[in-house]
Amino acid sequence: MVNVVAHRGASAANPPGNTLSAFAGAVTEGADWVELDVHLTADGEMVVHHDPVLADGRVLGELSAADLPDVIPTLAEALAACSPLAVNVEIKPDGVDALRPSLIAKVVELLQSEPTSREFLVTSFDHDICDQVRALDPTLPTGLLNAHGESLQTDLDRAASAGHVAINPWHGIVTKEFVDRAHALAIAVNVWTVDDPEQMRALAEMGVDAIITNVPSLCREVLSEK
Repeated sequence: MVNVVAHRGASAANPPGNTLSAFAGAVTEGADWVELDVHLTADGEMVVHHDPVLADGRVLGELSAADLPDVIPTLAEALAACSPLAVNVEIKPDGVDALRPSLIAKVVELLQSEPTSREFLVTSFDHDICDQVRALDPTLPTGLLNAHGESLQTDLDRAASAGHVAINPWHGIVTKEFVDRAHALAIAVNVWTVDDPEQMRALAEMGVDAIITNVPSLCREVLSEK
């Protein structure tokens, strides 16, 4: 079965995503998973936002949670809004460097407090972050994000050797041969970000494990065609 992962929630219907309405929408649109992005504020609150800065240029890591627009949820609020869906938490590497160790530790602590029946995957483009998550809790599934074809095999090898369970590549660099290699190493392949039905069908035929999409209802419809 190919899982449907709502990118920043049901973000096409609730732009720009990463909001409580987008996460609730992922549930109603039939997603299996939600993908979201997390940063840390200056006063230690985990908040869900894609970029390290607000639209007005202020840096998240230099602000307190009270300074943020109400539309930006905390990670705890986001997890509650999309319950009981599984969640892919992307730890963003582009925030304030000094806050990174605390962000990693807080994410691990919060996910450990969730029901054991709920699935999580922690990912990052900074693969050292994924290693640090595993060092804190080897039972918490982790995956490596990848956007560059030339490093895809290297990242797959690293994932396998370091105990990560998934690799999340940009869909345009994925082939059936790569998916087969990953599966031979017991590594899941979760592709992003796919909104075109024909691409969804082709990737499903390759055997990918999950499709990350802004339109989870459409993806669910496409995957249900057979």
